[in-house]
Amino acid sequence: MGSSVYVAGVGVISAIGNNVQEHLLAFEQEDAGMSDITILDTIYRKKLPVAEVKLDNRQLAAITGLPDDMSRTALLSLAAAREALKDAAIPHFDTLRTGFVSANTVGGMDRSEHFFIDFVDNNSKGKLKNVYDHECGSMTEIVGDRLGITDFITTISTACSSSANAIFYAARLIKNDVLDIVIAGGTDALTKFTLNGFNTLMILDASFCKPFDEHRGGLNLGEGAGYLVLVSETVAKKLKKKLYGKLSGYNNSNDAYHQTASSPDGTGSYLAMKGALEKSGLKPADIDYINLHGTGTPNNDSAEGAAIKRLFGPDYPPMSSTKSFTGHTLGASGGIEAVFSVLAIEHGLIYPNLRFETPMSGLQLVPEKRFLKDQNINHVMSNSFGFGGNCTSLIFSKI
Repeated sequence: MGSSVYVAGVGVISAIGNNVQEHLLAFEQEDAGMSDITILDTIYRKKLPVAEVKLDNRQLAAITGLPDDMSRTALLSLAAAREALKDAAIPHFDTLRTGFVSANTVGGMDRSEHFFIDFVDNNSKGKLKNVYDHECGSMTEIVGDRLGITDFITTISTACSSSANAIFYAARLIKNDVLDIVIAGGTDALTKFTLNGFNTLMILDASFCKPFDEHRGGLNLGEGAGYLVLVSETVAKKLKKKLYGKLSGYNNSNDAYHQTASSPDGTGSYLAMKGALEKSGLKPADIDYINLHGTGTPNNDSAEGAAIKRLFGPDYPPMSSTKSFTGHTLGASGGIEAVFSVLAIEHGLIYPNLRFETPMSGLQLVPEKRFLKDQNINHVMSNSFGFGGNCTSLIFSKI
């Protein structure tokens, strides 16, 4: 097997920017993306804040070249994946074994919702093309085709750890000499189904979320897409551009505690982080920054906090939840936050955990509250923990 997998390109779109540079500026200006709902047609407008991408479907279609009646999930995916591929600038791309491993949890559900509005009123109505691409895999196939990828395409859907799992699965494909290059990450768009579902679970905050704060009230849903271009050591040596770093560690663990809750003691979170460290050959003290899963819900943050205390305490590295900027982008979160992680290494950054005021009782974990530049960042851990106890940690390292 190959010794290392390198990050050659990055691409991202979320509520705080339509490309990498806009995200960096938003972080520096501490400009969060949450606001009243403007694009999604829902009864919760003016009631629940979300983090919407600030482009409607027609604007996204103009950027991507996809039809504007395409699922928003695919539109967001193609925008970010194309940016990543352009950034990687891989010569003779079409002569190499390439793959697209993309995650999502909603598929084309936004279009299906349009179908059922008409169908429920009259079962002889409704445009069937709106349900044709309902399932998650269709999103990946649409985008993979537009990217010109034919060697390997697959979809990962493991709730909020989906994108992180897509990234380390892609790394294994490269390490085992199945592929030379993989665009890996994920996408998700806001839909009525997800907004209503999370509201039913009573874990949405009617104010802007406060991850890791004692008085946190829940999460804000977001949307977006984030991708890395991962390359083999052979390809990396041929590239003229500077690489962002390497994926040095990864692990997936499952505590199987509950369908929608983490175990109170953070067993799955702890095993994921511990396993990623072991894979990388690093010690807890080697981690310079943790991008927390940090959703802002009482259960998630206390469980993740307990796991961090168990593994890293008492000497904690800087940490923060960038969901305080982007909201929780569900299946896209691991990909978006992987991009943030490698940018932290590239530019020496630590992102602020907005709106944090009071440490959680019994843990006393204090995330970073201000944007920091010119930091010495060699190793970043990125956490993505999903429903059903599906927990994944990635570690990116400087080369």
